[in-house]
Amino acid sequence: MTDSNSPTQRPVAIITGATAGIGKVFAQRLAASGHDLLLIARDGVRLQQVADELSLQYGIDAEAMPADLARDEGMRALANRISQMDRVDFLVNNAGFGSKGKLVNRPVAEQATMLELHVMAPMLLTRVALPRMIERKSGTIINVSSVASFIYSAGNVNYCATKAYLRVFTEGLATELVGTGVTVQALCPGFTRTEFHDRAAIDMKSTPGFFWLEATRVVDDSLAQAARNGPTVCIPSMLYKTIVVLIRYLPRWLERAIRTPLMKSRI
Repeated sequence: MTDSNSPTQRPVAIITGATAGIGKVFAQRLAASGHDLLLIARDGVRLQQVADELSLQYGIDAEAMPADLARDEGMRALANRISQMDRVDFLVNNAGFGSKGKLVNRPVAEQATMLELHVMAPMLLTRVALPRMIERKSGTIINVSSVASFIYSAGNVNYCATKAYLRVFTEGLATELVGTGVTVQALCPGFTRTEFHDRAAIDMKSTPGFFWLEATRVVDDSLAQAARNGPTVCIPSMLYKTIVVLIRYLPRWLERAIRTPLMKSRI
């Protein structure tokens, strides 16, 4: 459906980490707006179910491409696929994961995987998608970062660091793309109700309810901000916008006092 011999003239969106949470909502919203989809995740069975559901519900073409983007062969297979596509209108780099515990106690392979998935894969896929977008003078790339990109935290060392890379990478890229017609965004949500924390075995029961966002809210804010060519960094909800301002301007000792109880579940 997305190759050069495809007869469809519908816009095309590529979404990584598309089986659940924020990625799945992006797939739903973009399908509803008439995009054909190329969906990527590790779980091929779940991915095919999502693709079939969206194709049937919205009358678009949705293709499932199982791939592990934390592995060189997975990210390069997708990059090669993107390079052969006639058009890419939307790229959402959403795939990611968290871990719990101090760096010294975590497996080295796990932490290296996080760097590959959060840093190398989005950079490579963005680099491959850009030339065709610039040539067509249109396109949107959304890199899913996090409010954690504005902080550092015990038990969260590489997650914060890799998400900070993704945010700064996107902000720098935005300056290079001025006048090209291509929009890039670093989406920085706070705590969001998805499978993310359960998969990382992080107990979030002590986190107050008002800190939680729904994935639909996060995606809708992101798409609305991108559509109006808004700021490069998107922070859904006034609560988290305020928190980020406080993080940037509060004295370090006070910032640590606020941050420590929120992150104690990761140690």
